[in-house]
Amino acid sequence: MRTGFAFLLAAAVTALAGAARADVKMSGSFVADAACPATQAIKNGKNPGNISTAAGQSYQLLAGNKDEPTHYLILVPGADPDRRWVKISCGHVTAGSAAATPEPADQNKPAQPGSGKPEYVFALSWQPAFCETKSSKPECQAQSKSGFDATHFTLHGLWPQPNGNFYCQVSAGDKANDNPAHWQDLPKVDLDANTRAELDQVMPGTASKLERHEWIKHGTCYGKSQQEYFADALNLMQAVNASPVRDLFTKHIGKQLTSDQIRDAFDGAFGDGAGDRVRVSCLVDPSSGRRMIGELTLGLSGPIGPDSTLGSLMLAAAPTTKAGCPKGTVDPSGFQ
Repeated sequence: MRTGFAFLLAAAVTALAGAARADVKMSGSFVADAACPATQAIKNGKNPGNISTAAGQSYQLLAGNKDEPTHYLILVPGADPDRRWVKISCGHVTAGSAAATPEPADQNKPAQPGSGKPEYVFALSWQPAFCETKSSKPECQAQSKSGFDATHFTLHGLWPQPNGNFYCQVSAGDKANDNPAHWQDLPKVDLDANTRAELDQVMPGTASKLERHEWIKHGTCYGKSQQEYFADALNLMQAVNASPVRDLFTKHIGKQLTSDQIRDAFDGAFGDGAGDRVRVSCLVDPSSGRRMIGELTLGLSGPIGPDSTLGSLMLAAAPTTKAGCPKGTVDPSGFQ
């Protein structure tokens, strides 16, 4: 009897010790390369709210499930509970390390890298693929085969780096409203009529007030006015949509492209090496399982202004370590 009790006690202690070692604290950010289930538990896959990551979206990284993790614990704003597990194959970690806490960023000014030049991530969406995963959004209900977003890249955002440089001098109330269900409660963005018209075309998400979210979270750390922030982003968008990169995508609508093809197109359009600053993110069509190209993120470095060229900004940035999603379909407009 005593032996049995001792065995049970030892087993309990071992289990507790194992539980204490299970999660390895991590810092930095997890950037999703695809839409993947974000579960409350790893083993049973329980997923309250049927939450998934969004390709290209950055999430606060909290922990790994072990020293060589198979899953990351991330913070998903708006989810209940908001601490969720994702497979490591779903994305990549940036500016992260195990068992380390980064110093808090100064949220009152744009971040500057060691070179003294500002750095950015410029995110472009392929809207038809996005809409396959968000069919209820008004901009997705309104899509058509003759629409701008059927054959052009659309603007997701221009994000000052390093990752985590968010919400500069933003009120607690606006931070609390920064989730898709409450974007309409964020302050309106003040733009001149021409910029507003162009933004509504190039960023279909304005139908869901995406521009208010982008300004509150990222634009407030840009160091310029709302008008300048969106005008700069639109100028960069014009460069991509007038380039052979867009031609490559339109010629492959309904077909597959590889990340190598995309990067080569950037080299040809913006200078040798530009493609090394491009990362491809894919989405999975929930109805068919097709892997679709959902977003391109470009690394930029240097002051951005009316006279800046996209090629020079890309070539001044550090190369991206991985190309991201190796291949995916260029989705046609409309629900497939």
